[in-house]
Order: sequence, then structure tokens, then C-alpha cells
Amino acid sequence: MTAALHIYTHASCLAHEPGPGHPEAPFRLEAVLSAIHALGHHTLKAPFASRAQLARAHSAELLDQLFAHQNADVAMRIDADTVLGPNSMSAALAAAGAGVAGVHDVLDGRAKRVFCAVRPPGHHATRAQAMGFCLLNSIAVAAYAALDAGIRRVVIVDFDVHHGNGTQDIFWDEPRVQYLSSHQAALYPGTGAAHECGASGNIVNVPMPRMAGSEKFRAAYTQTILPALADFAPELVLISAGFDGHALDPLGGLNVHEDDFAWLTRALCLQANRTAHGRIVSMLEGGYSATALALCTRAHLLALIDP
Repeated sequence: MTAALHIYTHASCLAHEPGPGHPEAPFRLEAVLSAIHALGHHTLKAPFASRAQLARAHSAELLDQLFAHQNADVAMRIDADTVLGPNSMSAALAAAGAGVAGVHDVLDGRAKRVFCAVRPPGHHATRAQAMGFCLLNSIAVAAYAALDAGIRRVVIVDFDVHHGNGTQDIFWDEPRVQYLSSHQAALYPGTGAAHECGASGNIVNVPMPRMAGSEKFRAAYTQTILPALADFAPELVLISAGFDGHALDPLGGLNVHEDDFAWLTRALCLQANRTAHGRIVSMLEGGYSATALALCTRAHLLALIDP
């Protein structure tokens, strides 16, 4: 019997500590898990991704750097925002492994939809560089798992307030993967202009102004992103679920709300029902307000399980 929803997480994702005052802290996942449990859902233990699975998305040099520090006793600062601590690689491996497990669950019929409650986020990690709080690009690893399983068209919808430059970098030359991103213009990392469209037109970026609000957020999808998605007719829908566009978030400024994320999730479910047998794997990306994360997680999950 196919389950309506599987939820993956791992204790290692709570043990990743970027340092005092860092916004990408364990409280983020604690808020998400609290919302999950309040809805009465149970979680599954994510497996660790293998190096072979990671190597589809990342260079050998990056993986060598990360694995070399896996058992270190002290933290290594990769850049001003990105820290590799003693427990960080285990967290990143679990995050990527959750995505792979989720893809196999929906493709094998064990679940219709999957949510990965994991950290650190991943969509800024490029093929060769960890950056922007991100060590491994979990959604990219999941997409390659789907391609390797024979899926011909995978879409990644990224509604994080920051542009997923890493995901765009990894799939720039891959026509089997469509990358669709709405994000706040002129925000970190400074990529995601509308003219950045991939080698085969497989990338669609919709930058929005600060304080865009619900109306402009929804218009970005109804006018541009959802039509592009329908034309692509994906066989699997992946979501980079960043909730830092919420009005309460301290790092973003789009001024959208949990109802907007619920509306979008339902729209993505409708498209998945049309062309992908309903199959969706959603992965937590950004979101730095505990209150907003709890509200958005609840709204997102309720929409995911809505037929």
C-alpha cells in the first residue's frame, strides 16, 4: 500500500553546529520537527548518501575536501558563512541521503510524497564549491538518483528567498532537469537574473523585488513558472522548500506568508498529478525564524497530503 507521505530526518542534522550566533542553527530543524509531530506524523531515519551518489553532482576535489575533515575535532571555515564542524559532514550526508531515499520511495510506490526535514541546506553548493551555509547540494543528488533510475524529465522548483546558484550551476547543461526559481533580486548570492536560462532553456529564473508580497509572488508562478512547468511535463517533481521568504524571516524580505506556500504546494501537487503520478519529493532549504518555519512546515505538509 502506498503511503500518502513519508518524512525523513536524522539526528545528525541537529548536531551540525556552525557556531554561536549563526542563523543556520539547530533551532531551525527543531521548529520543523515540532510542527511535524504536532500534526501527528512520524519520521523515518534517513540513510547516509554514498560517495558514488554524491559524485554525480559534485567534483572529486570538493568531496575530498569535505571527507578529509569528516572526523576532525575542530571546525573549518570554508567561507564567511559556511562552516564544516566535527558533526557537519554527517549532517550533510544524511540530508543528501534523505533526498535519495525519498526519490526511491516515490518511484518504487512506497510513498506518493516525501518531505525531507534536514539541514544544512544545499542549493548554494555548486559542483565544485561549498558555500552559503551549504556543504552538499542535496536536491541535485536526489535529481541524479531519479535520472539514474530511468526518469527522463525531473523538475526542481525552488522557492527559497535566495537563488539556488549551486543547483543552477550543476544542471546548466542537463536538459533532462528543469530548474525553476523564484527569489528576491539583489540578495545573496547575486545570481538568478531572468536572462540566465541554461544551455537548453531548461532554467527559468523569476527575481522579485523586496517586499513583493503575496500578489507578486503568486503572479510569478501563475504567469511564468507554472506554465513552464506544465510545458516540461515532468515525471518527478522535486521542491527546494526554503521558507525564508516569509514576512517574519530575518534574512529575507519578500513578505509572503504560509498561505502562499500552501497555495503553491497545492499547485505543484496538481501538476505532479497530471504528469508525474503525483510523485513529489520536497527538501527543506532556508528559513531562519522558528515561528515562520513551524507555520510554513504545517501549511506545506497539509498541502502535500491533500489529494
